[in-house]
Amino acid sequence: MGRFLVKRLLSLSLTMLVATVIIFIMIEVVPGDPAAYMMGLSTSTDATEALRAELGLDKGSLERYVSWIEGMLGGDFGISYTYRVPVSELIAERAMVSVPLTIYALLLSTCIAIPVGVISAAARGKITDTVLMGVAQVGVAVPNFWFAILLVLLFSTSLGLFSAGGFPGWDAGFYQCIKALTLPAISLALPQAAILSRVMRSSVLEVMNEDYIRTARAKGLSKRQALIRHGLRNAMIPVLTILGLQFSFLLAGGIIIESIFSLPGLGRLVFQSIAQRDLIVVKSIVTLLVFAVVTITFIVDLLYAWVDPRLREGESG
Repeated sequence: MGRFLVKRLLSLSLTMLVATVIIFIMIEVVPGDPAAYMMGLSTSTDATEALRAELGLDKGSLERYVSWIEGMLGGDFGISYTYRVPVSELIAERAMVSVPLTIYALLLSTCIAIPVGVISAAARGKITDTVLMGVAQVGVAVPNFWFAILLVLLFSTSLGLFSAGGFPGWDAGFYQCIKALTLPAISLALPQAAILSRVMRSSVLEVMNEDYIRTARAKGLSKRQALIRHGLRNAMIPVLTILGLQFSFLLAGGIIIESIFSLPGLGRLVFQSIAQRDLIVVKSIVTLLVFAVVTITFIVDLLYAWVDPRLREGESG
């Protein structure tokens, strides 16, 4: 297990190093000068150059890359060109919305998808299976922003049970904040639950055809008992992959939902920073999102090894 962990940690470190280089290069080739954008068209060249020097944009690319990496390793993400505050403060403030929203949506998706997938697999070929997978197919096909608009029309405009948008801040209380995140979380969770339930159904059906399940049935266990005692753990392996991918997607891909519900999250901050040429914010957030994706992948690998010991034994061998 120790060798397995070392290999995964080395892979994680190398991936992050390559990712930072690619992100930096991509930001470098983006057209437009942040200093000129901030100063406007009527500003003198000397004033623009002075601002470039203040922001460190007059240094060479390699020097700026090394300085950026050293700062990030020390927790210093630099100063936002637009807001003139530390980038770490901006990210921390927006993450207090995006991260709870992502976790909330993932919990809803998992709580819906796993029971639906198991029930559908157990009722294979019956009307229950057809109905559940039909609904799941609709969920896969319909975009989450359409769900968001319908939820706003029903629960906000018609019934008045939830606000149509905005976030009160955690100082307003846990209940108020969770209530404000409920409709966005449902909007994000429903399409993901549809995908996950189909994966869960396929995985359960595959596991139920394995020899060890037939042996358990031959020893007197019912189909349900064999699934719960022996099959469900192995059926979770492909589901863990989808859960890891969904967490990354929900964290980085909620820009439209955040816009519909006027949530001050990381997605909106990235969009605003791109429009304002605030490249230091864009670099920092994208790097952190990549780090989150790589870390989630690492955790999923560990869960693989826990669920199926053959994987870590293969790595060690």
